[in-house]
Amino acid sequence: MEVIYGLIPGMILLGLAAVGVLFWAARSGQFDDLEGEAHRILMDDDLKADKKKRKMPKQMMPDAEDQE
Repeated sequence: MEVIYGLIPGMILLGLAAVGVLFWAARSGQFDDLEGEAHRILMDDDLKADKKKRKMPKQMMPDAEDQE
């Protein structure tokens, strides 16, 4: 029963911290563009096609020695 005297204030502090983070995120613009990422995912095919056309330099490829 005595442990509850530590848990209740701890949960209140955690709840206040979560509300503070939520307000901070809202004020800093984290929720401004909710549709942009959804459209960006759908239109990502063009970017993938461009990346496939470009080749990676050999020093960036992990097994470059094995491919020759």
